[in-house]
Amino acid sequence: MSTGHDTWIIGDLQGCCASLQALLAHPDIAGDPQARFWFAGDLVNRGPDSLGALRTVIALGERATAILGNHDLHLLATAAGVRPPGKSGAHGDTLDDILNAPDADQLIDWLRQRPLAHYEHHHLLVHAGVLACWTVTKTLELAQEVETALRGPDWKRHLKHMHGNKPVNWKESYQGDKRLRVIINALTRMRMCGPDGDMDLKFKGEPVSGLDQMPWFDVPDRATRNDVTVVFGHWSALGLLNRPDVVCLDTGCVWGGKLTAMRMSDRKIVQVACAQYRKPAKEPAAPATAA
Repeated sequence: MSTGHDTWIIGDLQGCCASLQALLAHPDIAGDPQARFWFAGDLVNRGPDSLGALRTVIALGERATAILGNHDLHLLATAAGVRPPGKSGAHGDTLDDILNAPDADQLIDWLRQRPLAHYEHHHLLVHAGVLACWTVTKTLELAQEVETALRGPDWKRHLKHMHGNKPVNWKESYQGDKRLRVIINALTRMRMCGPDGDMDLKFKGEPVSGLDQMPWFDVPDRATRNDVTVVFGHWSALGLLNRPDVVCLDTGCVWGGKLTAMRMSDRKIVQVACAQYRKPAKEPAAPATAA
């Protein structure tokens, strides 16, 4: 429902609280004290102040809609004790401030109540992408399956089995953890696909086009291509992309790029420059996960 106030969609924070504070203080944004904010996932990790970033989003209350990204899910799995924290160095985690906070349980509980997809005003927000065969309605239904699992009493067990690169495609017949894993991988990890829509979950780096693979949003006959704009983050090597059908807002904040916000009503872009907390500037390959 329209509130009469601006809605700004913000790319990956990755624990860069100072950048978020600077963005929220930008004159174009701060001028509307009732503005709404959509966050494209990866609120935490790799940046220097994951706790501050998380607290800042939470403090926005009902003005904020934050979806889960792969780093947020990793935090949940680490907090649940089903996944070890990343080692120090270029690929390491910066989650200790959250895990050691006096209210860590409440913060984790808030995070695991977040959705994996959100739809309003012909805009579908996901962290990484949408499989070509999924409509908006189907995407929201499947996201809700994962949300129900994460919000339930058995959430730790579900997180234990969420990691892995297989299956790479979607079948309605999938059940249980296999079904949830495909949904999670598509919504929070996917970048490139084959022409048949199969996910290449090992791909990192700048997008390439060819006979064997293409960006997920260019797969032929994608069901969300018309009458909806899919907004996502996750792909810092892709950077800002502003097409009628897709918008990417991950502009590499943690790698020394920018933190980007887009106003939904007119696609106005606001950016703030960010300190380079991680090197190299382009996102490195993530540690391998079990199949």
